Amino acid sequence: MRLTVSAHDDTRKLIVLAVDDEPKGLDELVHCLRNSPHVALVFPAIDASEALRLLSTDDPRLGDRKARGLPIVDAVFADIDMPGLSGMEMSRVFAALRPSPALVFVTGHSEEAVNAFDLGALDYVLKPYQQDRLDRAINRVIDKLNTNAAPAAGASLLGQVKNDDEVIPVELAGTTKLIPRSSVRWVEAQGDYARLFTTDGSHLVRIPLAQLEERWEKAGFVRIHRSFLVALPLITELRMGQGGYQVVIGNEEKVLPVSRRHTRALKDRLVGSGRATQ
Repeated sequence: MRLTVSAHDDTRKLIVLAVDDEPKGLDELVHCLRNSPHVALVFPAIDASEALRLLSTDDPRLGDRKARGLPIVDAVFADIDMPGLSGMEMSRVFAALRPSPALVFVTGHSEEAVNAFDLGALDYVLKPYQQDRLDRAINRVIDKLNTNAAPAAGASLLGQVKNDDEVIPVELAGTTKLIPRSSVRWVEAQGDYARLFTTDGSHLVRIPLAQLEERWEKAGFVRIHRSFLVALPLITELRMGQGGYQVVIGNEEKVLPVSRRHTRALKDRLVGSGRATQ
């Protein structure tokens, strides 16, 4: 893979920081990172305080990165759960750096995925470490740096795609798949979880429907039922059916129920968007 980061250095390998408060875990993380052909140098840190000290030093191995407009390190692979300053808190410090390094969280707790991406993580890797999974995370870092180096990259943000299209992390068998919000057609509540129905299938995430409703309201999603959240632009028809109103979603003519308490708000949203109602 070709790494093109700047006009002055278009083939350089990554310099990364590895942070884990467990010595064995840190050794495994450093070993996997050093095994990657795309990584030139790994700085290990046993906690967040040591990591921040490393970032503030003028290590000769870092060269003139600041003068060349590069982040101090290309990426930080950090454990979330650490004593003292946690990985989550440390990420806020990284985000304030200009330019900031790519952030990848590593942890044994899959339920932290949503918080990790909310804080701008580019990827999320579950322990125990597997080389192929870390290699995919490294590839995402490379893709991110290449995107930032492109003239049209503009203000792309960590954990987002173009036009601030939020992504939702879906963890399956140790692999994190990023689902763009723009690919979600409707969402169905399933207890404390939500199932995202996208253009290529469905994905179960541990996010309450009410939370997605609040986060995605400005992106054009509307609650039509206690169990359903729908992308408003994809509603092709609002009609009366057995038991009450229904909406038709897109060309596949998926029919979903509209509850009485949500009917008026839905009609108002459709009228406000210039869509006809029956």
